[in-house]
Amino acid sequence: MPHATQHGDVVTIATAELDSALRGGPFHVALRAAIAARGLPLQRVQHHLSRHGVKVGVTSLSYWQQGARRPQRPESLRAVRALEEILQLPEESLIRLLARADDDSGAQRSAARSYRSLVAASDVLERLLAELGSPLEGGLHTLGHHERVRIGARRELAGRESHHIVRAHRDGVDRFMAVHQGDPGCAPERTTVQALENCRTGRVRSHHDTGVLVAELLFDTRLRAGDTYLFRYGVEDGTGGVSREYVRGFGAAGGQYALQVRFDENALPVRCHRFTQHSAAAPRSGRQELALTGRHRSVHLVEPRVRSGIVGIAWDWE
Repeated sequence: MPHATQHGDVVTIATAELDSALRGGPFHVALRAAIAARGLPLQRVQHHLSRHGVKVGVTSLSYWQQGARRPQRPESLRAVRALEEILQLPEESLIRLLARADDDSGAQRSAARSYRSLVAASDVLERLLAELGSPLEGGLHTLGHHERVRIGARRELAGRESHHIVRAHRDGVDRFMAVHQGDPGCAPERTTVQALENCRTGRVRSHHDTGVLVAELLFDTRLRAGDTYLFRYGVEDGTGGVSREYVRGFGAAGGQYALQVRFDENALPVRCHRFTQHSAAAPRSGRQELALTGRHRSVHLVEPRVRSGIVGIAWDWE
């Protein structure tokens, strides 16, 4: 019958796509093809996972098959192994694609900080902030943020200095949560935070695997709603490998942001450019070449009014 023949063709095509995806990847394409080949809605996949003792939300499953996120936590990796069984896939087939993606992201760090590292850092940041009992926003609106980043003679992120101008939008604000993420190979536990003006360093938390450090900067006064405040702090790093970019993410629109990257005279890049991203999962856009100033060996960008998303400067070494 025509209908039966058409259905058979669809199944054959779906199976062929799955075989190809399992061989070549990437992970999210293979997962999407496997779910399509089995004809399972995500709610049913979630139900099967729960029967295997693994809890994963439908939203996470959707992100995984879109490539917007990739499983990385132990519980998520357990889910991937369960999915291989639920979707009747060869053992280790999806896990191998995940491992290959991790290797590829490591190779691509010369061009960009991987989405996986940004997502992992975001998850860790939420956990560290919870330990300190403080949300990242903390009742402050940024009017201005100027950063100066130093790249050392070994091409490493040597350190940075941040100058903030903020306004409190509620009473009782007396601190700011400073966040730093080092480059791959860094040791955040050996990174130091220095309170330079109108603040002092409080509690500090770090996470070795992602290179994330959170430091509490305590103000000299308790702000009332509408009060403005200026403070400055520095981070001494120098513990990571070769640095190739510096990025700054913004959760909401704010005031002016300026970023300057200065290079050691014995480690000058061959080219630099600025870029923007709507989110960590989005492609980079707004690329603009930046000329390195001769005497001061620096490049910079200025955003008069930041929007939600990511801005940064990247550079290439010889």
